[in-house]
Amino acid sequence: MISVKEAEHIILNSSQNFGVEEVPFLKAVGRILKEEIVADRDFPPFNRVSMDGIAIDFTTFRNGKKSFKIEGIQPAGSEQISMQNKENCIEVMTGAVLPDNTNTVIRYEDVTIKNGIATITVDAIKKNQNVHPKGKDGKVGDVLITANKVISAAEIGVLATVGKSNVKVAKLPKVIIISTGDELVGVEEIPLEHQIRRSNVFTLVSLLEKLHIPSKTAHITDNKSVLKTKIENYLQTYDVLLFSGAVSKGKFDFLPGVFEELGVEKLFHKVTQRPGKPFWFGSATSLNTDEKEEHQKENSNKTIVFGFPGNPISTFVNCLAYFYPWYSKSVGIETKEETAILTENVTFKPNLTYFLQVKLSDKFGHLLATPITGNGSGDLASLVHADAFIKLPATQTAFKKGENYPVIRYR
Repeated sequence: MISVKEAEHIILNSSQNFGVEEVPFLKAVGRILKEEIVADRDFPPFNRVSMDGIAIDFTTFRNGKKSFKIEGIQPAGSEQISMQNKENCIEVMTGAVLPDNTNTVIRYEDVTIKNGIATITVDAIKKNQNVHPKGKDGKVGDVLITANKVISAAEIGVLATVGKSNVKVAKLPKVIIISTGDELVGVEEIPLEHQIRRSNVFTLVSLLEKLHIPSKTAHITDNKSVLKTKIENYLQTYDVLLFSGAVSKGKFDFLPGVFEELGVEKLFHKVTQRPGKPFWFGSATSLNTDEKEEHQKENSNKTIVFGFPGNPISTFVNCLAYFYPWYSKSVGIETKEETAILTENVTFKPNLTYFLQVKLSDKFGHLLATPITGNGSGDLASLVHADAFIKLPATQTAFKKGENYPVIRYR
C-alpha cells in the first residue's frame, strides 16, 4: 500500500502524449490549443467608430464651433470616405471606419439635427472620444492566444477574427469505461432483488465529458476467461482503460490477476485513502493495432489502466483526484490547487488521507467547506448534496474549524 502523494507522483509520471490534430475551429470548444494564435493584421485594422453619431475635427470644436453641416454618411462596412471641409461633419455608424480628416465622434444623444445641420448640445468633449484606435488591441504578429490553453467561446471569437478556420489541438485519448459484475443490469431494466442498475460507468462517462473526452462503455460478467479475452482486445484498441470494481479481495475480483496474466505492469495496488483504498493502477506496452497506431504518436505506445474500486463514491473521487490530473498533464494544462476553510471540526482516526464530501459556500471572499454526512462509499445519492471533496491529510486525526485544506470540486 502506498500513500496518496506517492500515487499522485506515479500517475503523473505516467502521462502520455497523444499528439496533435487539426479540427474546424467551431469544433474546438473545450479542446487544448497546441499552437500560438497570432494577429494577421492590426486589431482593430482601422480607426473604428464605437458610437453612432457624428465625426468632426476636434480643433474646430475647440475653436468654439458647435454647429456643423452634415457632409455625408459613413456606414459600417463601407470604404473610408474623406471629409472635404473641416467646418463640417460626417454621420458615422458603430463599427465604421473613421472618416479621413476627422478624429472625434459625438454620439447622437449629444447632438440635435435639423435641416442638415448637427448641433452639439454638450460642453465636455474630448479629442479622439468614441474612437477605437487602429492596433490598440494588438499589432500584426502579436500573440493573441498562447498554446496549451483550454479553448472557450472567447477564444473561438479570436480564432474567427484572425481567419483560423482550422486549429491545432491536442488529440484526445481513446478511452473505454468498463464495469464488471453479475449483479449489474442496464439502466432500462427492472433489477431483481439481488441486482442493481449500472451507474458508476455512466458517472465516469459524464466526468470525462466534462473534459470533452468521448468514451465507449462495456460491461463484462464475473467470468475470468471472458474478462481476459475482452480486456486483451481493449488493451490493443484503446489508450486508456477505466474500470469500476473487481479490484479488491473478493473471490470474484478477478481483475488484478487478469492484468498480471496479460502483462499489464502493476504500478501500484491500494492507496492509504478513504474512500477508494483498493485502487489499482498500471500500464501495458501495446502491440498496436493499425487503428491505434494511426491514433497515437510514435512515442506514446502505452495503454494506461485505472482500476477504480466499485463503490460509487470511491469511483467518483478517484476519477477526480487521479484521472483528471493525469489527463491535464498529458495534454499540457497547468492546474492550480484550490483550498477551502472547514466550517466544522472533523475527527478521522485511521491513518489514511480522507476525501470528505463538503458543501461549498463563499463568505467575504473566502471559500468555505461544510462537511456532508453520508452513509459510506456506497452512498451514491450523497453526491447530490455536496459540491466537492476536501482532502484531509493522513498525518493528523483532528481537523479544526477554520483550518484550510485542498478541495477537489465537481460543481
